[in-house]
Formats: sequence, structure tokens, C-alpha cells
Amino acid sequence: MIGRATVVGAGPNGLSAAVLLARAGLEVTVLEAADSIGGGVRSAELLGPGVVSDLGSAVHPFGVASPFFQSLPLERHGLRWLHGRYPLGHPLDDGPAGLLEGDLDATARELGRDGAAWKALFAGPVEHWESLVPQVMGPLLRVPADPLVLGGFGVKSVWPANLVNRTLFREDRARALFAGMAAHALQPQSRPLTAAFGMLFGAAAHATGWPVPQGGAQAIATALAAELAEHGGTVLLNHPVRTLGDLEVAGTADVTLLDLTPRQLLRIAGTALPPRYAAQMRRWTYGAGAHKVDYLLDGPVPWRDPRLAGAVTVHLGGSAAQVAAAEDDVARGRHPDRPFVLVAQQDVADPGRAPSGQHVVWAYGHTPQGSTDPGTGERIDRQFERFAPGFRDRVLARVETTPAALEEQNANLVGGDVGGGALTLRQQVFRPVLGLDPYSTPLEGVYLCSSATPPGGGVHGMCGFHAATRALTDLARRRRTGR
Repeated sequence: MIGRATVVGAGPNGLSAAVLLARAGLEVTVLEAADSIGGGVRSAELLGPGVVSDLGSAVHPFGVASPFFQSLPLERHGLRWLHGRYPLGHPLDDGPAGLLEGDLDATARELGRDGAAWKALFAGPVEHWESLVPQVMGPLLRVPADPLVLGGFGVKSVWPANLVNRTLFREDRARALFAGMAAHALQPQSRPLTAAFGMLFGAAAHATGWPVPQGGAQAIATALAAELAEHGGTVLLNHPVRTLGDLEVAGTADVTLLDLTPRQLLRIAGTALPPRYAAQMRRWTYGAGAHKVDYLLDGPVPWRDPRLAGAVTVHLGGSAAQVAAAEDDVARGRHPDRPFVLVAQQDVADPGRAPSGQHVVWAYGHTPQGSTDPGTGERIDRQFERFAPGFRDRVLARVETTPAALEEQNANLVGGDVGGGALTLRQQVFRPVLGLDPYSTPLEGVYLCSSATPPGGGVHGMCGFHAATRALTDLARRRRTGR
């Protein structure tokens, strides 16, 4: 062994950091507060025996596209990516739903008058996907590996999403599809860079798909943990870290990586952090919350447009204008009467999630940060009924998880924020502090590797990868210079 490393948090970023460090030859111990690994990629029998529900993320477009995950033998450890007929569907009140095909040309044909504009917007990112992904899944403030590819993507990605919709598309289906994908930014669609989310999610659908892991999201964590164990790493469950002194259970470490957001870092490190750095951590703002509802149905969702039965992901929000209005309400601290709801029908791709004849549905609606409003679940139900009349009659079991409950399950989900921090322009460029090194902290040998660092939220492990790469570089320098 060339040294010892401690990683706090066994979510996808913490496990990814641990794997990279262990593969480099360090003796790695991961400390996890919960009684199971996974963080945001855990699964459980939430709705009854034999029914697999994802407690956090459900569909993983950037998991299958992750350069780090692709570099690992995760398939050998049981990870299987499964795809449905359509990556995405977006129902409308009048007329057919918007459907995103995996094939770009097929989507262009589906979108009729807007097909040519859709293809023009996505052709470049799809064609150069393998070169583009590593460049966008890291710090924005760095020299690009392929400036032409990144520049071509960046021309419209810096636009507000609603400007793309007004400028490029003429009909509701294309506009609604794009607005729904841009809503993953959890920001008003009038703000710069929200178009980047629509473009990245759309390009991912056309290039590598929006798959689910066979057997549940837990399979991602299980595969990463198996790879870690293969290289000698260990995970200690039920080991919360409340102070820096709690790290001692893992022994003296040469490097320590924290899969924690700024609030947890401040709580753990306390006065050990220099005042200026601590002040920047306190200025960190958290984004909109998620109110989650899991359903078990006695049959498929009775969509008004039956083609939606083949969509792994469905966005409930209506027209582009209605999606934008709901996101505006959330940003202003209001609860929209018709919230934007992300729906996953995992068993479209993975039918083993529930007993024969039953169907699992995963959903969460966008809410204001830290919302305690008791009516959000009912409003989510109404959105289903709006586009799938008779939905309530199919429900066998239903479990709500409020933003506060999400934070109880996973302390990184502050106020129900699933992205590790608001995706404002400042916090996308400087994540989490001003400077060119987002992963190092002022504490020697201590690094942040959570979604509060670039490239941000999502299940891809790239925050852990970049932080561990930085830690290894610094460790080699310290060894070389004797410091």
C-alpha cells in the first residue's frame, strides 16, 4: 500500500472516490452513517414484500454515460442497464403526447414541423457525445480538451430554456419535451444555462439512453462496493461522522474525502476551517426540494395517450408555459397547484420490480426548499389523474416521502434538494467556492467529493472521480517534496 485513505459517505460519489483510491494502491476505509450503502441509489421493499422501490434516483442517463463508470468492470459485478421503448414521454392536455425516441431521426419524424429544428439542435452533441461528456462532467473553469466540440455545444446551452423554445420550436410537443428536460435544473426557465440541461438530457437520450439498473438503483452501489472490495477497500456501516475526531475509527489517513455538502462540512470541521473559507461555505444555497410519492398499481398507468405505456420516464407538467410557470412558483417559495412531476415507470424496462400483474411507479414533484406543505402529495396525484384518468383506482399501496423525510434518510439532501445545491449561474461556475480548485479544502489532505462539487448532481460518480484524482496528485507531490 502507498498510503491510507478515509472516505466519508457511501453514496455513488463516495464509493467512486474510494474505488479510484483503492485501485491506485491506497488502503481505503469508507465510513457510512446509514445501515446500508448507496446514499441516493438505494432500493428497498418500501411498498411490500417482493416490490422493489428506488428510495432515491430511479433513471440514470448519466450513469450509463459516465466516463468513470464505463472504465470499471461494473457489469462483472452484476450491473445491467435496461432500456424501454421510449426514454421519455410528455403528455399534453390536448393532442398526442410528446415522445422522445432513442433514435434522433425517429424523434425528428415524430415531431413533425419541429423535427428539423430538433435535429439541428441535437445533431452536434449526439455526434460528438463521447468527446463532449468528459468535458461537461467536470469543472467549468478549465482548459477544454476539445474546444470546438465544447464551443459548438455552448453556443445555445448558455441560453435560457424558454428562449430556445421561443426561437426554435413552433408546436407544443417539442416545446414541452424541451421544457421538461430543462426543468431538471430546478431553476426558472428564464435564467441562463437552463438550456444546457435540456440539451444534455436530450443528447443523452439519443446517444446512450435513459436506462434503469436491473433490480433497482441499489445495483449501482452494490457493483461499486464489489469493485472496492476487490481492491482491498472496506465499508463500515452505522459510523456517522459528526466531528473530525470521528474519523479516527478508520486510523490515520494520508487523504480524507468527504461526500458531504457545505452544511455538513461546517458542522464537522467547525472552527478548524479558516474564516474566509467557512464564510463561503455558509453562503452556499440549496435548491428546490423534492416531494416523493411511490405507488404500487394493480395494472399499468391508464395514460390517455397509450403510447406512454412504453416510456421509462414521463414528465407531468403540461405545456412548456405551464412547466415554466410551475418552476417560477417554486423559485418564489410558492407551491404550484400543478407541480412539475418526474415519473419513472421502471418496470417498462425491468418487469421484475413487482409481482406479476402489479406495477411500480416512482414520482417526485418540485417544491420550495424545505417545504412542509401537506398538500403536495395530493397535487401530485391530481397530475396523474389529469393525464391518466382512473389512476387513483389502480393504486394498491402508496408511500409519500416529504423533503424533510428525504433529508432524514440522507443528510446531503438538505431541505429535499437532490442536487447538492442550487444550480444558479454562480453555483454552477464556482462550485462550491470561488477558485480553480473546487475539491480541495484548506485542511491538508481533506477534499470534498459530493454533488456540491463539479459536475454537480446526478448519479455518475464524476465528483468522486475528480476529487480522488486531485487527492492522488497532491499526495504524490507531498511525497515527492517531503511536505
